[in-house]
Amino acid sequence: MTEIELKFQVPAARSQALAKAVATATATQVPLRARYFDTPDRRLGQAGLALRVRKEGRRWVQTLKGAGDGIWQRLEHEVPLRVAAGVQPLADPALHDGTPAGDALRQALGDGELQPIYGTEVTRTQRLVRAPGCVVELAFDQGALVAGDRRWPLCELEFELKSGAPAALVALASRWVERFGLTLDVRTKAERGERLARGVRLGAPAKAQPLKLPEAVDSHTALRQVLGNCLAQVLANASDIAHEADTEPEQLHQLRVGLRRLRTALRELGPLSDGVRADWGEALGQLFGRLGSARDRDALAQTLLPALHKAGASGLELPVIEPEPAAQAALRETATTQLWLQLLAFAAEGAASGEAFAPAARQRLARLFKQVRRGAAQFGALDDTARHRLRKRVKRLRYLSEFAASAFRGKRVAAFLKRLAPAQEALGAFNDVCVARALFEHAAPDDPMAMFALGWLAHERDDAIARCLRVLAPLGKARPFW
Repeated sequence: MTEIELKFQVPAARSQALAKAVATATATQVPLRARYFDTPDRRLGQAGLALRVRKEGRRWVQTLKGAGDGIWQRLEHEVPLRVAAGVQPLADPALHDGTPAGDALRQALGDGELQPIYGTEVTRTQRLVRAPGCVVELAFDQGALVAGDRRWPLCELEFELKSGAPAALVALASRWVERFGLTLDVRTKAERGERLARGVRLGAPAKAQPLKLPEAVDSHTALRQVLGNCLAQVLANASDIAHEADTEPEQLHQLRVGLRRLRTALRELGPLSDGVRADWGEALGQLFGRLGSARDRDALAQTLLPALHKAGASGLELPVIEPEPAAQAALRETATTQLWLQLLAFAAEGAASGEAFAPAARQRLARLFKQVRRGAAQFGALDDTARHRLRKRVKRLRYLSEFAASAFRGKRVAAFLKRLAPAQEALGAFNDVCVARALFEHAAPDDPMAMFALGWLAHERDDAIARCLRVLAPLGKARPFW
């Protein structure tokens, strides 16, 4: 079977109020003690599988969860166990044979031996809620993840769809988000438990994954699947940044890449569906802007700053213009979680449209490529604002090409993207120089080292423009794949 659920982290200040809201007369409270199994080399985790044996009150259950869409949908197969009193049962893979998740388990496990890796100790308060269009199980978990002598606290609220439409589940969750300030978290207990066992807080930064659209797909279905693909990257990175004290610059970078892809999908493909709200693009743009300064400084610290140090400015540091809202604070805001839910609800809609996707994508690709070629031919005469606009168009063209790739010939798509890559890289390097100049111009009047940096950057800017001219010239001869 497939389970559909949404999970949220509960702010400590609201946990008591939420507990009272869940614990109505029809609610039940049950202690849960689970052990999760894997091989010593973590074959199941690498395959996106989680195998657990859990005591739920007095009953024992073995559950296998398979890789899902990275957002709210996973394969699940559950088997009740007969266990003698005082016995700690081991996991038995054979109990899942003959199911899709069980087949994936056998393939991943091979000849590996299972052993307990981590566990959970949770008190769950749960009840069924009947809302318009759905029946949902609320489960409020308070307790801890446990691995050896390590413990991480858990305070989560899950909404599992028992019947009805995913969009109705989202509508119900949205009301609880507004009431209790919940933040969406797509990380599973298994993912976090595996990290705890390894002694790390963060997973690998989530990168964009290839998208395979169905043959002869209609425009609305294609847009929904594109948005789902983008959200998987965005929400994986946003969940870590929002809920962990320390994160890596690459996670913020990949979050911003995901947001760019999401904004491109809405801008270029949004007109194909009547269900797209105009304020989504604006809200994503504002969020992207709030995350931008931190990422720009990280990028400069890794690229231009070492070059400046090597050029003689050994004591130079990047100036801070003004305090900026932390990325974590922006991602924890209720408005941000509500935005994610609105996009999820749209991506889950099942309606199709009568318009074929390939011709619509072809038209949009041709228009965008025409704009890029014109900008590339005029690059030497453009001002920096127009050059920045060209850089953004090149990125949109790349993302749109990737979205539509499966509807066209793969080799021709790959050849086109190969032509596009040097242009995007050169324009990105030019943009880094422009960003650095803007930073140091504020500090230059009072800092001789900043004046040195501006002089060095002036030469670097000329070199960056020359590189752009070289790589943009062949772009006009790129063969469209559409």
